[in-house]
Amino acid sequence: MEVIEKAGEDLKELMVVDRLKGKPVMLRCKDLKKVYPTANGDYVVLEDLQLHIRQGEFISIIGHSGCGKSTLLSMIAGLNDISGGQILLDKEPVRDAGPDRAVVFQSPSLFPWMTALQNVMIGVKQVFPHATKKQKLDICKHYLNKVGLGSDFNKRATELSQGMQQRVGIARAFALKPKVLLLDEPFGMLDSLTRGELQDVLLEVWQREKITAVMITHDVDESIFLADRVIMMTSGPSARIGDELIIPFERPRNRIEVLEHPDYYDYRGYLMDFLED
Repeated sequence: MEVIEKAGEDLKELMVVDRLKGKPVMLRCKDLKKVYPTANGDYVVLEDLQLHIRQGEFISIIGHSGCGKSTLLSMIAGLNDISGGQILLDKEPVRDAGPDRAVVFQSPSLFPWMTALQNVMIGVKQVFPHATKKQKLDICKHYLNKVGLGSDFNKRATELSQGMQQRVGIARAFALKPKVLLLDEPFGMLDSLTRGELQDVLLEVWQREKITAVMITHDVDESIFLADRVIMMTSGPSARIGDELIIPFERPRNRIEVLEHPDYYDYRGYLMDFLED
């Protein structure tokens, strides 16, 4: 099993799955720190966090509740201020939110009175203001088709099941054509069958778009199935990256083949051991 040992940044950058070798770093966190002031003094959520993610890489981040996973994601999204260090996206500092980072949350947060098409169109209009009406419509329909909602364009959000609403959320994110896709436990509220279906949908669209992706999850099996690399965070306060695990399964991935791979349960056991320490 190829595990990235806790080592210098230069060594870590050399240890990637074969398809990512030679790819530039798209996202980098350097000496990252997040502090919240409290009545009893500063509470340090993240400290000295170092992370690099290559272009086209899919990473998952796991750790115990309260370790700062979602805080890290919100900082990358530009929705939460940085207390120290910096985040570089394509070598440029992240200072605020922008369409180059699309976020899919646990709840899709759709406008309930709007149709699936209208919900996707909101972002498309902002990101492609000079496109023609037909071009914008084509973009929306293309991604709704990709997530399996080709016959549901005109259904209002309230008419859609929870799983279908999350499909709209995924379509909306990809339609922005971002540099980085950020996923904050997007399947956490779904039943196991729907969860598996949407994991497959996500992988299929991501594989075509080749977008860098960062996903927060509590699910060890989900992290192995989806990711090129699993990032393990230490428990807070002052959380940081505790370990990293390369997942070298070939892409595109087949769920049965992954589960039957002779190394699968070694990877799973390694991650579970980290979480149980």
